[in-house]
This record gives sequence, C-alpha cells and structure tokens, in this order.
Amino acid sequence: MAKRGSNIYKRRDGRFEGRVPIGYQENGKIKYKSVYARTLSEVKEKMSEVYLIRRNQPVSAIKLTVQEAVEQWLSAAKLRVKESSYANYVNIVNKHILPILGGELMMNLTTGKLNDFINFKLTNGRLNGKGGLSAKSVRDIMTVYRSIENYASREFGIKETHFTMPKIEKKQTDILTSAERKRLENYLINNKNKTNIAILLCLFTGLRVGELCGLKWEDIDFNNAVLFVKRTVQRVSKNGKSQVVIGTPKSKSSVRTVPIPAFVLDILRNYRNCSDFYIITGKSKPTEPRTMQNRFKAILKLCGIRNVNFHLLRHTYATVCIEKGFDPKTLSELLGHADAAITLNRYCHPSMQIKKDYVSRLSLTA
Repeated sequence: MAKRGSNIYKRRDGRFEGRVPIGYQENGKIKYKSVYARTLSEVKEKMSEVYLIRRNQPVSAIKLTVQEAVEQWLSAAKLRVKESSYANYVNIVNKHILPILGGELMMNLTTGKLNDFINFKLTNGRLNGKGGLSAKSVRDIMTVYRSIENYASREFGIKETHFTMPKIEKKQTDILTSAERKRLENYLINNKNKTNIAILLCLFTGLRVGELCGLKWEDIDFNNAVLFVKRTVQRVSKNGKSQVVIGTPKSKSSVRTVPIPAFVLDILRNYRNCSDFYIITGKSKPTEPRTMQNRFKAILKLCGIRNVNFHLLRHTYATVCIEKGFDPKTLSELLGHADAAITLNRYCHPSMQIKKDYVSRLSLTA
C-alpha cells in the first residue's frame, strides 16, 4: 500500500485507510482504529472524529512513550519538511533525545525533569563525554522536543510542559577586515580559475556556500547582469550514510534574483560554459560545500589571512553593503531573508570607523 499521509494508506481496492492510535495492547504496542473511505478528504474527516473522541479521554489512560511519539512525529514531519531538515531531526532525536528520554512516558515528563535534562546536556552533553554542549546546540535539541510534545498534545491530549530554554549569549559575528578583504580580492583576481572566480562571486553577492555550489551557467543572465538562486547543494545523513543532495534553497525568500557587479560579470563572461553545467565544476555534477570550504581555507593560508569559515564572506558582504549605504530592506532581499530585522541583527556589524564618522557629526546647538 502506498503511503499518502501520516497513518493514511491507499488500499489495493482503491479505498483509503486511516489508522488512528487509540491505546495500547498488552504487549505495549500501540493499538490502532482503522477507518475507510473512497476519498482522501472523507477518510481525514473520519479520522478527525476519532481523534476528537480520543481527546476527551483522560490523559492518565494514555501510555505514550517518547520513542513512540518521536516515530509518529518524524513520520508526519517527513511529509512537510525538506530532506535536509528531516535528516537533521533524525540526527538530533537519535543522538540526544532517545538515548536518555526514549523510554519515558510523555505524561510523566514534567517541567522539572526536562529542565534537569537541559542542565545535563549543558554540562555533560557532548557525545565524546568531554563536557557539555553549547546553549545554541541545546536550544536546537529542545526546539525539536517541543515540536514532538506539541504533536503529542494535539494527537493524544498529552499535557504540555513549560521547560526553560537556555540563554544564548549574543556574540559579535566576525567579518574580514579591509586589509584581509583587499588581499583576498587581489589573489582571486590575479589567480583566476573556476574556484577562485566562484569565491569572488560569493564575496560580491553574499551567496551561501550551498547556493554557490548549486549555481549553473544558465542561472546567470548576462544581458541583465543578475543571477537567479534556484537550488542549493548539501551533504545530509540518510539511513546512516551521508550523501550529497541537490534541493531547493533554504526558504521561499531564499529563491531570489541578485544583481552582479559589472567587473565580476566581465570575468564570468570569459569562463562561460555549457548552460546546464555547474559554474564551479564546469560539469553536470556539482562541487559539494565541504570541498569548497577546504579550498577556501587553503586560499586563506596562501594569502596570509587567518583561518575563518566560508560563511564569513556572507557576513562581510552584508556589512560592506551597509557601509555603502544600502537600506536594510534591499539588503534583506539580496541575502534572501524574510525579514529585514534578521539582516540587521545577524549580519550587519558597524566598524569603529563608521561609529566615529557618525559621532563626528554631533555638535553643540547653534
């Protein structure tokens, strides 16, 4: 039977079967009630009626474990999220949530117990046993757990908890200095090849590394001096193995059109290739982000620039744009953000010189 949704199947006789969890068997396995209909909408309506009845039953009668809730939540999530997001969910639940909480009953997990779990992860959460996880990592884990808990609340009537998310200390995000940027630009211009040109393009468009790896020659409109962000390349974990996946960009707002500076466009013209080939490889197969990261770090070493992450190019692009007078709304669209506040809070880092320039404009009232 082909699966059509969360616990909905298409039978060989053409009917849809919907299975609703209604309790537990003596062996501890979930007990289901099946409903049947000729159309998908009708079977969903019948399932909703059964769910409504279930919600009116006392919570104490439900013995849903975290493991079982996770399995059902993942089954539903797989239908609505990108493959890379699903792989991240699986990684979090298998490495962090299930080993400690998997056997617990959802109804027995109080706010206090979950706060204890959070504190444990902060102090001893590393998988290698050498200390705790960062507050950001623990927040990511608990965000997944909260979604699982919300699912259990909707489907089984489990009471939600109010655990405390760990506080993240906001850090000033690093960027390339003017001197570093100049050294990098000179090297890329004077040592042209597909990789170096791609890095130069990223430095002047703010593309994410996955978006850069997914860029094809057909995505560049030389007549209008723009490029179209249509896809991204990622390495994700799937069935215990990692593999390169070509998919859609991070979000709807990430699908965008980005103008290209004239001097960069002129360089690209000399390397133009078959329209359906990827820019970096010049072939029908893309380069993966990890490879670009390694190449970038090698270039930094040649330039005498400190070892930084490829994503720093995106931060640098955003900051330079602000310095050049770009308004936040325009910049947010160039970066593919849904909200200009994200751009200002995360990517714009005024230099001390800019601050001094602004302050120098202050004077006594005439």
